[in-house]
Amino acid sequence: MERQADRRGVTWRRRIVKERYLWLMALPGIVYFLIYKYVPMLGIVIAFQKYIPSKGFLGSEWVGLDNFSRIFDSPEIGRYFMNTVIISFYQIVFAFTVPILIAILLNELKFAFFKKIVQTFLYLPHFLSWVVVAGIFYLLFQSDGQVNHLLADWGLQPINILSNAHNFRAMLVLQVIWKESGWGTIIYLAALTGIDPELYEAARMDGAGRLRQIFHVTLPGIRSTIVILFILRLGTVLDVGFEQVYLMLNASVSEVGEVLDTYVYRMGVVNGNFSFTTAVGLLKGLVGMILIVAANRLARSFGEKGVY
Repeated sequence: MERQADRRGVTWRRRIVKERYLWLMALPGIVYFLIYKYVPMLGIVIAFQKYIPSKGFLGSEWVGLDNFSRIFDSPEIGRYFMNTVIISFYQIVFAFTVPILIAILLNELKFAFFKKIVQTFLYLPHFLSWVVVAGIFYLLFQSDGQVNHLLADWGLQPINILSNAHNFRAMLVLQVIWKESGWGTIIYLAALTGIDPELYEAARMDGAGRLRQIFHVTLPGIRSTIVILFILRLGTVLDVGFEQVYLMLNASVSEVGEVLDTYVYRMGVVNGNFSFTTAVGLLKGLVGMILIVAANRLARSFGEKGVY
């Protein structure tokens, strides 16, 4: 056993020496994740404390699961949780599927030049920050914005989007679709290039039209990619984008727009209730992990590869 362990150690050291340049290339990424992802996880300990910054981790009082009990006893958490789940559900149903449709449509285009132009215009919004996107929407849709001026010129009634609680969630989803759909098509377009062209030729010889080719060749060809991305999306089902929601939130829509992320910011950063909000964040992470594990096992039971 000792000889086998020694051999494994020697083999591992030789492999590191042999692949030293690859390890050097990966080193910045490893350091980044260690410093900004794993080391901050030590702060999870304050979820089980009555944390006081002046006393630090070691001096703060341990309260066990009291902070988690407060989560289930809080009447506000239920509403914020439902708002988060509803918005996330809309994003999964619409914002997750739109990139798939766009990728399939772009794949059907025969003119490469026109295809590249369309791709470029679809990708551009991804590089805008949410601050810029929110500013654009405010300029366009506020009460005296350009859209209402245009409607007034046409003799139509002005519309109220930014402060209308019935439209707020739909507006958030539309923003995500406009900003991120073009970027999301990159993965699906890459997956589409891996489909054997002979499959389309065989389908055409069998009399299949363009629509049947999409359903029987294209979609099955990218099914594994869709499943993997869907599983990863479930892991962030309780993260609907703090920056976007916070920038668009106002008193008129807070009843349907306040989500867990904005609640954590308000209670933790603004009010200084660090222990309680850390417990909320930890519970969100546990829910995401459970969903990923469950969805991955379900996918593997249906013959898909899954995430792991």
